[in-house]
Amino acid sequence: MVRYAELHCHTNFSFLDGASHPEDLVRVAAELGYQALAVTDHDGFRGAVQMHRASDVVGLPIVYGTEIGLPRGRQTASKRRVPRDPKPRRGRIRRMHGQKPVLLPPTDHLIVLAPDPAGYAAISQFVTKGQYRGAKDRPIYDYDDLAEASARGELVALTGCHQGAVARAARAGDLAGAVAAASHLRDVFPGRLYVELWHHGMPEDDPRNDALAEVAARLRLPTVATNNVHYATVGDADLAEVLAAIGGRRDLDEADGFRPATDLRHLRRPETMARRFARYPGAVERAAELGTALAFDLDLLAPQLPDFPMPGAFTTEDEYLRHLVLSGAREVYPGSDDGIDHLARGRLDHELAVIAELGFAGFFLVAWDIVSFARSRDIYCQIRGSGADSAVCRCIGLTRVDPIRLNLPFERFLSEERGRPPDIDIDFEAERREEVIQYCYQRYGRERAAMVANVITYRARSVLQDVGKAFGLTQAQVNGLTKYLDTRSPQAIREAVELPAGLTAELIYDVCRRLDGFPRHLGIHSGGMVVARRPLWEVVPMEWGRMEDRTVLQWDKDDCAAMGIVKFDLLALGMLNALHLSVDAIADIHGVEIDLATIPQEPVVYDMMTRADTVGVFQIESRAQMATLPKMKPRTFYDLAIEVALIRPGPIQGHSVHPFLRRRSGEEAVRYPHPLAEPILKKTLGVPVFQEQLMELARICAGFSPGQSDRLRQAMTHKRS
Repeated sequence: MVRYAELHCHTNFSFLDGASHPEDLVRVAAELGYQALAVTDHDGFRGAVQMHRASDVVGLPIVYGTEIGLPRGRQTASKRRVPRDPKPRRGRIRRMHGQKPVLLPPTDHLIVLAPDPAGYAAISQFVTKGQYRGAKDRPIYDYDDLAEASARGELVALTGCHQGAVARAARAGDLAGAVAAASHLRDVFPGRLYVELWHHGMPEDDPRNDALAEVAARLRLPTVATNNVHYATVGDADLAEVLAAIGGRRDLDEADGFRPATDLRHLRRPETMARRFARYPGAVERAAELGTALAFDLDLLAPQLPDFPMPGAFTTEDEYLRHLVLSGAREVYPGSDDGIDHLARGRLDHELAVIAELGFAGFFLVAWDIVSFARSRDIYCQIRGSGADSAVCRCIGLTRVDPIRLNLPFERFLSEERGRPPDIDIDFEAERREEVIQYCYQRYGRERAAMVANVITYRARSVLQDVGKAFGLTQAQVNGLTKYLDTRSPQAIREAVELPAGLTAELIYDVCRRLDGFPRHLGIHSGGMVVARRPLWEVVPMEWGRMEDRTVLQWDKDDCAAMGIVKFDLLALGMLNALHLSVDAIADIHGVEIDLATIPQEPVVYDMMTRADTVGVFQIESRAQMATLPKMKPRTFYDLAIEVALIRPGPIQGHSVHPFLRRRSGEEAVRYPHPLAEPILKKTLGVPVFQEQLMELARICAGFSPGQSDRLRQAMTHKRS
């Protein structure tokens, strides 16, 4: 039995340079009996989590690495960050559709592999430095940084593909140049450099590999076989060609001279690799040994929750959080128990005990710090969602909702059984949210704070735009095709435009269908901000975003959640701008200072709502809300809470809307499914409307623990049986 591991593999997270999803690559590699599979996407670890999650399913060891482009000539890069649109004097030209050519400086590619979590962190920090030194999608790496990372993480390197300095010189017949380039890399990776051989059935492959083997012999370096994989199976070779044309901003005819002449850049059988590299003894076996030695579990990188800079009088985060909570409680819940109401004190002690048990105090303190900054700058903000269920959040000023008075269960927000940090979503004035985001960077540093990425994927319109241009269609033809997206059939394409000779509607449709959902590039999450206890580059590289002064992680929110990275959602809400302007205008014109939390509930406002006169009124201006308001006839703020909650997918699909409205208008008697349910459902006339009510029903009527009832709530909020 031949043993083999693929050590040079690109997923579609190499963005237009890989033509298979990570899970497909892992599945096929496992089916072929590989010992391990490396993920070596360009300039970072964007596909690492997807590979890790897929490997958990099939049990295939994963090697984590990246392909980087170092400046030619081994010069040291400038330590200053380059402008957003650098214009090098020489280099390869990349032409954009409808844009001026962009010059990219020439680079030598290199594969760098991590032997363990420490090596992974060293690569991640190295990539982050290069990304920060460069601009979006244009990192600038430095040989001094690489040598430092290599020494610290004991990194392993492969000399790289045809774009690497060693292979480029060998292909040109410059054996002395290849030896010199390999000798320099050997100094950077002492005892850990491998000369990479690959063979795609091209006439120049044998002479180049012979030259590379000669370089390895002269420098006493080991060789290793790879296949420079860009797709899982041979059937995806056409997708790779289309993606390469899109990435090069050319149609397929223009890109023909740059396309590989064979379709062998896929995962191949170990026996096939052994036969192909039989003239280079040990190259295939060494790949298997190296893959087995380098693979490790990505879960070992789990980051720690954020900590908080402690004032001098306090020694622990739990102690400081308790101090803030009890100080706030004396104002919010005044009473006789140390100045705090007895009932509130019991609830707060319970919540603080859960927070301390789970070690989440720093998480709450960071949220408090962010909100305190916003209010110090007179920026309106308000926590949203389940955070209103926490009396701790009420006492430290994150919300003005009183969960004790409203009987809201804390377990809806946080529970010991759930064991993960709660979601804290905070709305800020849309026009001033950037001040808060920049405060996080300044307060915690760009090593510990970053925005979450948003992986922009192909959808029907975007995939048809790019694929159509790759097949040589004009912009007018592509625009014509997009009118027929809903049909999703070749017939619509055939009828929409006159296709060039040799091009069929079925071919365009098939490529678009297969590329639908492919990642195309990284964007920025709408508001996800991560703050960590230790440098984030220990877990994932960071890079510049398109927006000025925004730095982002290379993973999206789902990948971050899978790896235990906690985010705060700092959201922009235009209505808070409008409210702030209104309050300021009232103060300027009438001299009346308004506190929105204590504003009088005037009947005339509810009269307008009953008439559905709510155009421009936040939350109740949709057609569905305006149709329900005359039937609901709200007279209190709690009525409004029910009204807003009713027009949601859960109550609508659960058939709660019409029974409630009939009972509200007296057309149907109020009844309860069980006597124990009456205290829980009394305010909503026996109809469950809120998730908190379902949790209480499970707890009181079915004997669930608070944590079990929250797990039930989570199960019911997903589309599952």
